[in-house]
Amino acid sequence: MPPAIERTLRVSHLSVYPPRRITPLFLPFLYPQQRSASILSAISDNASAYHKKIRRGRGPSSGKGKTSGRGHGGQKQHGKVPRGFTGGQTPDHIVHGKRGFTNVFSLDMKPLNLDRVQSWVNQGRLNPSRPITIRELAKSRCVSPIKDGVKLLAKGSETLTSPLHIVTSQASASAIAAVEAAGGSVTTRYYTPKSIHNIIKGRTDPIHSLQSQIIVPGQQEQRREYLYRLPDPTSRKDIEYYRDPAHRGYLNYQLEEGHGPSLFFKTPGTGKFVAKAVKKRTASAVENRIW
Repeated sequence: MPPAIERTLRVSHLSVYPPRRITPLFLPFLYPQQRSASILSAISDNASAYHKKIRRGRGPSSGKGKTSGRGHGGQKQHGKVPRGFTGGQTPDHIVHGKRGFTNVFSLDMKPLNLDRVQSWVNQGRLNPSRPITIRELAKSRCVSPIKDGVKLLAKGSETLTSPLHIVTSQASASAIAAVEAAGGSVTTRYYTPKSIHNIIKGRTDPIHSLQSQIIVPGQQEQRREYLYRLPDPTSRKDIEYYRDPAHRGYLNYQLEEGHGPSLFFKTPGTGKFVAKAVKKRTASAVENRIW
């Protein structure tokens, strides 16, 4: 082959560039998407979007023919069975009746054991030099939630070493003895669910009310003003509980010396006894008798 032709072929071979790869980002602009009109006839929902209706009683080949899936005979095939049905006999709720009742006067007191209080003190979550009220117990998550109040119990009293001054709704006799043996004090006072909510929110004084004369060591001498007043008991049952010195109630100052906390029964020896005059029978009255 002549040299000129060979040089021409070599140059033409070098001038052919390989095809460039197009970035996928620009493909939608270079090749616009096209759909045919036949796609409208192929539209369908997902397979699990609906359930095909079962046609019952349409022959044995459907699987729901003849008895339509209800079985042979009986009331479950003929119609619905009411709740509590026992085959036509006297219903159980009539034979046996109701048992028990719901006590609408019961209180939902949250139990608080002494070992838990001492554990919170050891962790630094409760300050033993300040009065421990419902607000401190709720803020430190020692007791939660609180509905009607907190009752102090004596579980783990052998672990109690700190002198604590606790103000709760109720307290057991053994818990009171354990706290006082450690150098502390227990005071029980009246709360309502609404007042407990306001105490936790900081809107009500957790200790003092109009009738209270509570003196707790460690409390601030100057009281700040609150938005709501702490209520006092109005029912006889609550008043008698918080008047009892055995419960360390905050109304025990209302008792006179030698009197009991009851508002109904008088203390023996305090009432006035008036002796009835006995009429003596005269001799004329005896003589006028027929027999």
